[in-house]
Amino acid sequence: MTKESALAHKKFQVDDIPDQTGRTILITGANNGLGLKSATALAGAGAQVLLACRNQTTGKSALEQIRGAGPAADHRLIPLDLADLASIRSAAAEVTAAVPHIDVLINNAGVMAIPFAHTSDGFEMQIGTNHLGHFAFTDGVLGALLKAPAPRVVTLASIAHRQGTIRLDDLFFENRRYTRMGAYSQSKLANLLFSAELARRSAAAGLPLLAVAAHPGVAATNLFDSMVPRVPGALPAMHLGLRVVGTDEKSGALSQLYAATMPDVRNDDYLGPNDFNGMKGPVRRSPRTRRARDEDKAAGLWEKSVELTGATYGELGRGNVVAP
Repeated sequence: MTKESALAHKKFQVDDIPDQTGRTILITGANNGLGLKSATALAGAGAQVLLACRNQTTGKSALEQIRGAGPAADHRLIPLDLADLASIRSAAAEVTAAVPHIDVLINNAGVMAIPFAHTSDGFEMQIGTNHLGHFAFTDGVLGALLKAPAPRVVTLASIAHRQGTIRLDDLFFENRRYTRMGAYSQSKLANLLFSAELARRSAAAGLPLLAVAAHPGVAATNLFDSMVPRVPGALPAMHLGLRVVGTDEKSGALSQLYAATMPDVRNDDYLGPNDFNGMKGPVRRSPRTRRARDEDKAAGLWEKSVELTGATYGELGRGNVVAP
């Protein structure tokens, strides 16, 4: 472990989360997987948790589980389809009307290695959901974030970003061959570039907003299910294998929980396990590729995302107005 990767808690676990009483935390995709594990842990630490989910059936079940973990807070379920800009705008409006401020937004939801498809607005589904959807949603709730005294935006990336390349002139694979993992890796690289650019713009505006990226390593979640052949026994065998070479959902959620709650987190951090090439291990500051550190590419992706979604991030120019 290098000095640069060191964090205050060497073996961070859920029990190390500081008291979250009085804080409001919004999590996309909190109805299952890493999002549900994070929501449960944060509710147990005293936070009010807002679950922004596409599937309302599993969302209602998750909400009941969250209420059991932290019954004193007014937890809420917000309908959100990240593959539909109209749904994103509606969800953001509902959130901002429901709470006076948001302390943390965790951009957790995502799709992985799926067959080629389009969002409601014509975007390739993986970058449309994983990056453009979160880009627009973050903008929609940015005003509520900036009313908090020390807001954070945590965006879930992946070690798959290492294989990612971004073609700003062909984000949607209209002029190149589509591959499931190629599109996924592009979207995860986009998540890192977005987080870094948001961090730079927040700092330039003199705002207290921290933009942080995190990755879970290789966690045995349902994200991998689309890659498993429909053979009896294949799915449980795959999940067992993932837990052997990687980690389980509870451990996979630790990096975004650290990013959301711990006091030594810095603007533009990238947190996650570093052992076994990033597949597992305790939470550390993690390395990112040269492509993920390309400030020109990050700025270009930001402008392209504004063009595609209409999300202008005008709140970044207004300064920080903290609610009394």
